[in-house]
Amino acid sequence: MIILERLKTGVLIAVLTMCGTAYFASCASNKNNTTKQSNITTIDGKVAEILDRGTILFGTTGDYRPLSFCGPDGTYWGFGIEIANEIAKRLGVNIEFKKTSWPTLTADVLTEPQLFDLAIGGITITDTRRETMLMSDGYLANGKTILCRTSEADRYKSLDDIDKPEVTVMVNPGGLNEKFANENLTHAKIVVHPKNEEIPTLVAEGAADVMITEITEAPYYVQTDARLAAPLLNAPFTHGEIGVLMQKGQENLLQMVNNVIRQMKSDGSLRKLHEKYGLVYAY
Repeated sequence: MIILERLKTGVLIAVLTMCGTAYFASCASNKNNTTKQSNITTIDGKVAEILDRGTILFGTTGDYRPLSFCGPDGTYWGFGIEIANEIAKRLGVNIEFKKTSWPTLTADVLTEPQLFDLAIGGITITDTRRETMLMSDGYLANGKTILCRTSEADRYKSLDDIDKPEVTVMVNPGGLNEKFANENLTHAKIVVHPKNEEIPTLVAEGAADVMITEITEAPYYVQTDARLAAPLLNAPFTHGEIGVLMQKGQENLLQMVNNVIRQMKSDGSLRKLHEKYGLVYAY
């Protein structure tokens, strides 16, 4: 627990609003009936730990354009990264990104001592994840689709067209793309490639025919590489949302994150962010 007294007004109000914490003013009268007020509030739990540290730690894979990508200089950029920065800004703390991966994401979130406070960047909200962890409200609509070579776009009109022995499907390891491929493609040849960001180029070059990806990721590669197409972009195989992931027991942090997401939906900033990255706004 930390006691915040006479904190910067904007930051304090933001924290109290986001966390749903009551704000109390204590009054005492002296013999001259003058009133003395002390602006003191108590914030505890994970949010208090972050405020005390002065920095919020986000885990992210950094391999998922345009949601979370780490450039050669170590700088992170993307839609999810901007959401993370907005959370830090509205909480009034600095931000630091920690590297995680799709195969180790769950273990990294659950490990003790914690590697980071919460994880962001292309993480689909699922019942399985919610059984062992907390997930925020959705801030981006999502669904499974494919990338293929532009020259073969007419070849793929359904999942059945992909699930054939002569089709090589490439996926990244450990995430929902691999899970979807294993569950739905029983005849196609499935190849697991360790680096998600390399798969689109490998498909374009002919090392594989199809990449299982998301409607959030596919448009970026279609726009930046004329060799690639996403013929089923408007008819995704699944429908879901992307959210922020964290350990159970951090309910006040979850409430704060959810309130930031709701504020961004209400004030229009989330829609503007979707437009910046060419993503479909579903709220």
